[in-house]
Amino acid sequence: MLPSELLSDAFRRISDSVVSVLDTLGPDDLNRRPGGSGNSISWLIWHLTRVQDDHVAEVSGQEQVWTAGGFVDRFGFRLSVADTGYGHSASQVSAVTVDSGTLLLDYHRAVADQTLGFVRSLGAADLDRIVDERWDPPVTLGVRLISVVGDCLKHAGQAAYIRGLPSPPV
Repeated sequence: MLPSELLSDAFRRISDSVVSVLDTLGPDDLNRRPGGSGNSISWLIWHLTRVQDDHVAEVSGQEQVWTAGGFVDRFGFRLSVADTGYGHSASQVSAVTVDSGTLLLDYHRAVADQTLGFVRSLGAADLDRIVDERWDPPVTLGVRLISVVGDCLKHAGQAAYIRGLPSPPV
């Protein structure tokens, strides 16, 4: 298996998880915050997609789908254009709500398409390219992509867990 095939498979698994979580959920389920202050499904899916979009666009030299595809305006959140959700406070998490999963899914699919187009173009030697010298040791492309996969799968799993929680009593 080529590294590009392995990475493509990993990123497709993220998308499969996102589709599974969002299937048939309405706004109450998407925006419900476990315990009243936990991260909602809508926030988790938005965040994992923003992280993937931000990180992959940076290493591929492409514009983020968030801005290039007009999603920043379509979502209309009261957040900075560059916001990915990292370090969000409870009030910032509350700002990320959706009326349906369709917009989340559209954004995620557009990011997944851009990501897959990039990783399919990679050869084994590309993965050794240094993409971030702020760390010691410097971060290679391969390490950055695996970091994105791990983070996104973790958040997709959290969203799936929330989906399975019983609805709060009315």
